[in-house]
Amino acid sequence: MYEERPSRLDGAIVWTRTVRADDDSPPYPVLPDGCMDLLWIGGRLVVAGPDTHAYAPEGIAGLYCAGVRFAPGTAPALLGVPAHELRDRRVELADLWSPAEVRRLTARLAAAQDPAAALEAVALRRAAAAEPPDPLLRAVVDALEAGRTVAATADAVGLGARQLHRRSLDAFGYGPKTLARVLRLQRALTFVRDGAPFAAAALAAGCADQAHLARETRELAGLTLGAYAALANSETTQPSGSSTTA
Repeated sequence: MYEERPSRLDGAIVWTRTVRADDDSPPYPVLPDGCMDLLWIGGRLVVAGPDTHAYAPEGIAGLYCAGVRFAPGTAPALLGVPAHELRDRRVELADLWSPAEVRRLTARLAAAQDPAAALEAVALRRAAAAEPPDPLLRAVVDALEAGRTVAATADAVGLGARQLHRRSLDAFGYGPKTLARVLRLQRALTFVRDGAPFAAAALAAGCADQAHLARETRELAGLTLGAYAALANSETTQPSGSSTTA
């Protein structure tokens, strides 16, 4: 069972997932969404970096999983590492932070009645000690989310193409062109989950046509549109960007 709620940390989501020990159904794929997650998985603290392709969780049967999914571009300042260093990776938090600190946090979460809330508290404390989010990064996400081209986005935020690419690698894990594709796919799949016909979902999200959306879904999600729609309508569905395991 998957549940989520808005976090007290601006733009973040707190989520939990409990997987039955006898659940042998195919794992729900984690799709690229421009986000990074701080995870509590089987008594371990793990960071999920930004994905460029679908990730298939393994070994989570019988586990309680919790996570804080950070808004695009906000996690690197909290975690202390550029996003591109974690692209398509799941790494132990102890590889990024002091092992002694991570041991203390692990003990605290293991003893918590609500590990998700305790994990959120970790993120909130970290955010309070970090610099506030760069508004330029939010402007980049907003522009690309609205369907602006990369060139128009660079002009809107006052950066040259190379500067925007460099800033995007550090903040999002990949360049603005890839981020735009990921955000467009997420828009389209939201329409698909809401029951829109594939052609209508493609046009509403900014794809050229249904064939364009089908190619993007195969390349980024590893699924056909029909297979994704079937998953979205299943009882085990969860938001397509959720990072649920290491």
